[in-house]
Amino acid sequence: MTAVTAPPPSTSADPTPRRPRRRPPSTGRRAYYVMVLPALALFLLFHTFPVLQGVYYSLTDYAGYGRYDFVGLSNYLDLFQDSRIWESYLFTFQFALVATVLTNLIALAVALGLNGRIRFRNTLRGVFFIPNVLAILIVGYIFNYLFSNSLPYIAEKLGIEALSTSILADPDLAWVGVVILAVWQAVAFNVIIYLAGLQTVPEDLYEAATLDGAGSWQRFRSVTLPLIGPFVTINMVLALRNFLQVFDHIAALTKGGPGTSTTSVAYLIYNGGLNGGEYAYQTANAVLFFICIVVISIFQLRILQRREGSV
Repeated sequence: MTAVTAPPPSTSADPTPRRPRRRPPSTGRRAYYVMVLPALALFLLFHTFPVLQGVYYSLTDYAGYGRYDFVGLSNYLDLFQDSRIWESYLFTFQFALVATVLTNLIALAVALGLNGRIRFRNTLRGVFFIPNVLAILIVGYIFNYLFSNSLPYIAEKLGIEALSTSILADPDLAWVGVVILAVWQAVAFNVIIYLAGLQTVPEDLYEAATLDGAGSWQRFRSVTLPLIGPFVTINMVLALRNFLQVFDHIAALTKGGPGTSTTSVAYLIYNGGLNGGEYAYQTANAVLFFICIVVISIFQLRILQRREGSV
């Protein structure tokens, strides 16, 4: 009987490596597109398309209804010759500058107080944040009542003649009421940002500065302020941008009056475009105002970031 022997194993390896098989798209990537594409479509439909449509209408004489003709850049040229536009831009920039500075000063002071060792600190943080979640129109009507009725009544009882009438009826003082409402509502958000920044400052630095003999103001100027510089930048840029677009405060308090003394750019665009038959003209104003806000925000961001690096 002959034994069957197995053939010797081959010692030669296959010189050509096998190519890995292509795997189908992962479930994660497929879910990514499923979630992103609808959101992108909605953004394009309700944001990008209206913006492009508005730019097109700004080049026409469209009144908001009926037929219209293409007029080119005439609307933009007329903006620079309209005194209403200049007055609204001047008021808006002055208001935004004053409100931005006051909001950040008050918010930083409140944040420094809440960041210290005081009782009911967390409760006070919640109380200070309440104005940020309230509807500004409703709050505006409440402030309107206070400025028009409560404050004059109290001033009359105290014999203060300057405040015995509503400040909202005075062309020289109406803007003060708008600033008070805007700052009261905006401080809440800025306080939260500053509190987040103050919590990033190490306590060791304060202790070292105290041992070196630094006082409260020196510790704030040399330790706190440089380390929360990025948070100051965020608050300043966001506050100025939001105040440049002021609308609800004016709609609730003064409706642009007395006369046109508190007419902001946003309120002029709304009132003239939707109620005054100047749809295309005010759309051109909106495009110009958008460019101004972008340029100012970029310039402000560059200046503040450069300041952060030099501190």
